[in-house]
Amino acid sequence: MAGIGPSNLLDRHERRRVLAACFTGTTIEWYDFFLYGSAAALIFAPQFFPSLSPFAGSLAAFATFAVGFIARPIGAIILAHYGDRYGRKSVLVASLMIMGLATVGIGLLPPYESIGVFAPIALVALRFLQGIGVGGEWGGAAMLAVEHAPANRRGFYGAFPQMGVPAGLVLANAALLAVTASLPANEFEAWGWRIPFLASVVLIGIGMFIRLKVVESPVFAAAAQRSELVRHPTLLVLRRHGKGIALAGGTFIAGNALGYLYMVYVLSYGSRVLELDRVVLLVAILAGAVLQLVLLPVFGALSDRIGRRLVYTWGTAACLLWSFAFFPLIDMRSSAGVAVAVVVMAGLLAPTFAAQSALFAELFPTPVRYSGSSLAYQMGAVLGGGLAPMVATALHGSGGSSVLVIAYMVGLCVVSLGCVLAIAETSGRTLTAPANIAEAPASGGAQ
Repeated sequence: MAGIGPSNLLDRHERRRVLAACFTGTTIEWYDFFLYGSAAALIFAPQFFPSLSPFAGSLAAFATFAVGFIARPIGAIILAHYGDRYGRKSVLVASLMIMGLATVGIGLLPPYESIGVFAPIALVALRFLQGIGVGGEWGGAAMLAVEHAPANRRGFYGAFPQMGVPAGLVLANAALLAVTASLPANEFEAWGWRIPFLASVVLIGIGMFIRLKVVESPVFAAAAQRSELVRHPTLLVLRRHGKGIALAGGTFIAGNALGYLYMVYVLSYGSRVLELDRVVLLVAILAGAVLQLVLLPVFGALSDRIGRRLVYTWGTAACLLWSFAFFPLIDMRSSAGVAVAVVVMAGLLAPTFAAQSALFAELFPTPVRYSGSSLAYQMGAVLGGGLAPMVATALHGSGGSSVLVIAYMVGLCVVSLGCVLAIAETSGRTLTAPANIAEAPASGGAQ
């Protein structure tokens, strides 16, 4: 069984079902996660922090947004442990359920004026649950897709769970845009913002139906048959592959931060500081997400041809250069400037996101692959996107201009570019060969 690859174990119909499950499930999870970010930028300050000034309220709302990122590594540790011990499929079903319940709970949460301080406390608790759910989601979906892929198409297959990110953003912002455009401002603030959160229950049902029909990863099944599974995968991957986790996580810091700056922070900064129309901002973000959705499978397939490292390097370097133009274009206070800044940034991030699933999967052996990939991803997310909106708000507030924020963006890109260049090319590595995990090298290389 060890010499049989995924391409011989699954027929084309089953592979398509796997890709559909990975894409649909991650789309729903990220819909929920991004919906919170957009609502934090637009509505949570007056709903849950009404006694604070607009600036302080925005900072507090983004602080609750960051709570989700603090929870993500915890979710990665817990859920990835079970994913490496018992299989990818069951954990993905659990992560989807956790996220859905938390999102619906936010939609039902009374405001500060109704229950006082318990409102922001409950908001933080539900956001923490969202973080737990998404913490285990990405690693499982990415590993399931890559481990089902033929050896020469891992980049393309790995792009499908990544496509769930812009697709979820499109759904979240489209839902908010529809509600915003159809209701007066006072009704949107009073109750309209809850509709997209409550609608999540329908999406969760669809996602669960699709995921329950997927078969387990053949690579994981082969490792289980060879009795390679380990009792404490998280501890083992930290001990044996710490360098791989640190470098992989570092590659993601810039991409995640820049992504949340254009997807979340621009909504707050553009509407609150620049007094731009919310609809203009939402449409620009939607256009960027659609472009990224189209480009991800293209760059994923390209990484199969020329390598993960080269595609990732090009994308990170391009984002570094665009960081110098991003906020100057937005600060022009024109619809065209905002559209160009956001859409180009979204497109330039696509190469890094496209190569990521396969790159991370190829860095770790099967018995600890879910844990290693999830920890690396969530480390980059916490240090990148989790802090970015709050840091940008503070830098804009202290400096009064975008110069400090630009320096922050460039610095993150330099860090990520260095980490990408420090990783050797992984596309030629096998996922199915037997691995003696007890003898795994401490340097963090794959078996």
